[in-house]
Amino acid sequence: MSASSAAAATRSNSMILPSILPSTSATSSTLSQLQQKQQSRSPSFSGPSSESVSGTAGAAMMASTTSSSASVAAAVAEPAQKRFAGIQFSWVHFLAGGTGGMVGALVTSPLDVVKTRLQSSLYHSSQSSTVVPRTGISAVAGHIKDTCLFLGHIYRHEGPRALYKGLGPNLVGVIPARAINFATYGNGKKFYTDLNNGKETAIVHLSSAATAGVVTATMTNPIWLVKTRMQLQVEGVRQYKNSLDCVYQILKTEGIRGMYRGLSASYLGVAEGTIQWVIYEKLKTSLKERRRLNGSSASQGYMIGGKDIEEWVEFLGAAGAAKFIASAITYPHEVLRTRLRQVPVGNEAPKYTGLKQTFQLVLKEEGVAALYGGLTAHMMRVVPNAAIMFFCYEAILHRFG
Repeated sequence: MSASSAAAATRSNSMILPSILPSTSATSSTLSQLQQKQQSRSPSFSGPSSESVSGTAGAAMMASTTSSSASVAAAVAEPAQKRFAGIQFSWVHFLAGGTGGMVGALVTSPLDVVKTRLQSSLYHSSQSSTVVPRTGISAVAGHIKDTCLFLGHIYRHEGPRALYKGLGPNLVGVIPARAINFATYGNGKKFYTDLNNGKETAIVHLSSAATAGVVTATMTNPIWLVKTRMQLQVEGVRQYKNSLDCVYQILKTEGIRGMYRGLSASYLGVAEGTIQWVIYEKLKTSLKERRRLNGSSASQGYMIGGKDIEEWVEFLGAAGAAKFIASAITYPHEVLRTRLRQVPVGNEAPKYTGLKQTFQLVLKEEGVAALYGGLTAHMMRVVPNAAIMFFCYEAILHRFG
């Protein structure tokens, strides 16, 4: 029994060995090939097969390191490309905002002159005696009528050119102001969205708008000061020959600080732009969502700037509504800013010296109603101006963005 078992074992081994030997031979052949490849890459290297395997592993590690370095370089290059793309995109915002601001200012300049004069104490006092108390709808209709009458009064007594007083510094201010505002807002929204893990929320819109407002107000305050002074020149008396002469006279008599009068009120007015942007973005998102749910995401009909007429009406309505709400909430700062910027009478010291002092003095001498002087003319100007400006902005952004 034991002899037969031994014979069976012998036959089993004789059958297994041939199957193992080819595998061992193949392994030896593979090691030999690896050694030859390693020696061909590094002629000075020689050694046993174990060292050859070690060298091969080292080469694999070097290849892995090289691949990792390439991945890191690609990861570094990708944000750089994104930043570069962001800079290009900001210039589109810059162009779109500047163009929209320019067109809106040209169309609504006469109402801007009326608004500025109604805000000023120099004209407010002469108009207050003719004001008849009104309430409700009659008050709104009466304000619109008064605004139109004031436009006619300026046209008859000062000529059509008077309706465009301050247009030069206004354009010089509007174009860079809107360009800076839209560019800062566009870049800021991207920056704050990245900080917020890619989520574009109302907080992102608010932060972007506030940043854009502060930057714009600081950089353009001297231009708005000159525009206000030019528009407030009393009939028949020209204190300034032109905008450059106005700058010269202000620097001569009031110094560099005089160019920043009303800046505190402008910072207070940052709230207006912030509210406007947040409401506009919310309304725009709601309109897009409604069109998507109604199955009208694909625009039909005549297309302008990537939108059909119906969609443009909705977007322009959103822009006008956002501006109306924001202006109604924050309008008193406009009056305070105008009072701070108006030219001192004769050689007297400035009547309004600070934001708090101006607010208290206006309330004491003229009452709460004075804080809303020129509101109707302001609304008649800013609502269509906002619609025009955002139309240009969205159209240019679609075309070049």
